[in-house]
Amino acid sequence: MKTFALAWRQMRRDLRAGDVRILFAALVLAVVAVTSVGLVTDRAERALAAEANRLLGGDAVVRADAPIGAGIRDLAAREGLQQAETLSLDSMVTVGDDDDVRLQLSQLQALGAGYPLRGGFVLRAADGSERRVEGGPGAGTAWLSQDGAARLDAAPGDILGVGDIELRLAGIVVEEPDASIDYFNIAPKVFMSLDDLAATGLVQEGSRIRYRLAVAGTPSAVDAFTTAVEPLMGRGQRLQTIKDARPEVRSSLDRAGRFLGLAALVSVVLAAIAVAMAARRHSERHLSGSAVMRCLGAQQRTLVAIHVGELVLLGLFASTLGVLLAFALQAAVAGWLAEALRIDIPAASAWPILRGYAVGLVVLLAFGAPPVLALRRVSALRVLRRDLDPVEPAAWLVAASGLGGLAALLWWQAGSATLALAMLGGLLATFAALALLAWGLIVLVRRLRSRLRGSLRYGLANVGRHAATSIAQVSALGLGLMALLLLTFVRTDLLDRWQLALAEDAPNRFIINVQDDQIDAVGAFIAGQGLAAPTLHPMVRARLVSEDGAPVSGEDYADRGGRAERMAERTFNLSSAARLRDDNRVTAGRFWTGRPSRPELSVEEDFAADLGWAIGDRIGFDIAGQTFEGTITSLRSVDWESFQPNFFVLASPGALEGYSASHITAVRLPGGHPRFTADLVRQFPNLSVIDIDAVLDQVRSTADQVSMVVRVVFYFSLVAGVLVLVAAISASQDERMQEGAVMRALGGSRRQLRWAQVSEFAAIGLLAGLVAAVAASALSGVVAVQVFDLPWRPDLGMAAFGGGVGMLAAVLAGLAATRRVLDAPPSVTLRELDG
Repeated sequence: MKTFALAWRQMRRDLRAGDVRILFAALVLAVVAVTSVGLVTDRAERALAAEANRLLGGDAVVRADAPIGAGIRDLAAREGLQQAETLSLDSMVTVGDDDDVRLQLSQLQALGAGYPLRGGFVLRAADGSERRVEGGPGAGTAWLSQDGAARLDAAPGDILGVGDIELRLAGIVVEEPDASIDYFNIAPKVFMSLDDLAATGLVQEGSRIRYRLAVAGTPSAVDAFTTAVEPLMGRGQRLQTIKDARPEVRSSLDRAGRFLGLAALVSVVLAAIAVAMAARRHSERHLSGSAVMRCLGAQQRTLVAIHVGELVLLGLFASTLGVLLAFALQAAVAGWLAEALRIDIPAASAWPILRGYAVGLVVLLAFGAPPVLALRRVSALRVLRRDLDPVEPAAWLVAASGLGGLAALLWWQAGSATLALAMLGGLLATFAALALLAWGLIVLVRRLRSRLRGSLRYGLANVGRHAATSIAQVSALGLGLMALLLLTFVRTDLLDRWQLALAEDAPNRFIINVQDDQIDAVGAFIAGQGLAAPTLHPMVRARLVSEDGAPVSGEDYADRGGRAERMAERTFNLSSAARLRDDNRVTAGRFWTGRPSRPELSVEEDFAADLGWAIGDRIGFDIAGQTFEGTITSLRSVDWESFQPNFFVLASPGALEGYSASHITAVRLPGGHPRFTADLVRQFPNLSVIDIDAVLDQVRSTADQVSMVVRVVFYFSLVAGVLVLVAAISASQDERMQEGAVMRALGGSRRQLRWAQVSEFAAIGLLAGLVAAVAASALSGVVAVQVFDLPWRPDLGMAAFGGGVGMLAAVLAGLAATRRVLDAPPSVTLRELDG
């Protein structure tokens, strides 16, 4: 208790005297940066997840080909989840009177009360106006999908014949939940009330009905439900979440989550830099006080206990203040974000706050404890001889402590081993380059000093005279700039990628079931509409039956997870291609050239990983009773965001000849072609036209929301990072302030001193900025390719910009930190620093 009291008294004295104000300020800013970014990120991620679930109609969905038992429903009820049921089946639907009746095989969607639990429908009325509705159609009414209305040439107000009843068409569905899970539904959809289904007479013994139970609730309750429901799943049942959405939707959400993690990592790096610089200054200011205490008989362990105790107390107070400021700051940002996105932003969880405390204390002890521990070895003679060299902690101790603490924080904060390792490796390489180049600058300045004159000579001489301080400043500034520039590069790549992938000319109609003898005629029809000539891709329906000659089924892949089991049980769409489009890239093996003598297969890499397939495996399929087998010779990455026809499995040219096949193509249909689908289907009744305009709108809406979140977090991190860097640079100015005060006492003018400072900080900033820009450009390439799956190209213009920003930042921060040299009397400055 006595030692604790001494630590408390020393902290109060240091705060009053200003000895730890820089360290306290740096730590507060670091905690504010980490916690505020963490809070905004946490709330934004949960808001995006909730918004993404509107594409699903709920937070999770159980699908089954038989009625869903009471066990699953009771489990959802115990977790306090909302529930809504839907049933779907295929049936003929009629429109028109006896003289002009039109029939169409359609997919009936009978919606129970409360569906959808997330999101809603967008309907188009007879006058062309659109409105969003929360529930489903009322009793006695129905809605039609856009392609269904086009096929049946139906309009709101028409009467639909569904089984034994008639329903009034009340609207055309422009946007629906669940479309982005799988938009390849050939039959047009008819939406009706579940209460009307029994009267249709379609529910009979042997009817192929698909059952769907959507649930929604708090994230913790949904997580508990999804974990507990897996063991209850029977044959023909599967659980779906937003992770099962189309790749175009998942990629936007996944990349946004990784970017938010990267922003949090940058905050941790900046916090470490600021605290490391401030802790160094703190230990230097306690050299004389520790020497006095040694003279009075203080033991080494007492000094350690007092100084470490002060650090812990300082860390707790600074972290608390930082968390409170961060909470207030993120509340304002979240309010603005909710208004800009027009979505509800959930309340923040406690994890970002706990993480803020942890980051503050770990960074403080990892970077602040080694210099403080070195104070126990200070010589008592320092009371009389200030010229004694200051006691420095062992270099290996500082390096090991700081690196270990930073590595642990990066690993914890990243949530991705690849991202954490890339960040840590980039930091180490950048630090080594910065330290080496800073030393080279010092050597060069020392040799050129005699040839310089005036303020420039004095300013650059300071760089060489304070070698350790200059290297520390170049390294700190360079690492901070590198982290911020990395965030800038990745953010720019992300936004450019989304804008490119979701361009307005993306295909919005898929035409399938084109037969061999219809290829030319369908191409001529499309060309006659003023559209670009289509590329048709063969498509063969197949089921997986063997691997390396051994029979397999979905159950054989159960140990690889539910997703692998579902994939193995599904019907595959095989296709063949002589060459790959730009949105496909070989990542392993070799893609065939010409026409191989034996069937070869190229498989999408993630699909192959889920099923455990590798190059050289022989995979067998059943195609309408015939066996087809091919050897995997290459793996591909597929850009699903291109919205072009893509396939998990491609066969070599000629391999699928002789098997029953149809063709698929995609076209971009601009406005002004309202009868395209109706005219095409009337001329080719066997064709199916899938309208994905609604899906594209949903994907664009999701990407726009994600982009907004990315921008907000980026600017937030940028502002916090700049403040932390100012604190880091300010923490190493004592020597310069002392020398500046001496110069003024000896008659130096304010102008001379100011230009000397400008030249010194400009040299440091230019070097730090150039190295940071080059390092950030290289590291962003690694992160873009390995973490974000984005193409990368170096940006030389940004590197030059980084050098200029570094120089400007160093000059402004340095001048701000030493402004007291010009404003205060020299005697006051010298007395403060000497005390």
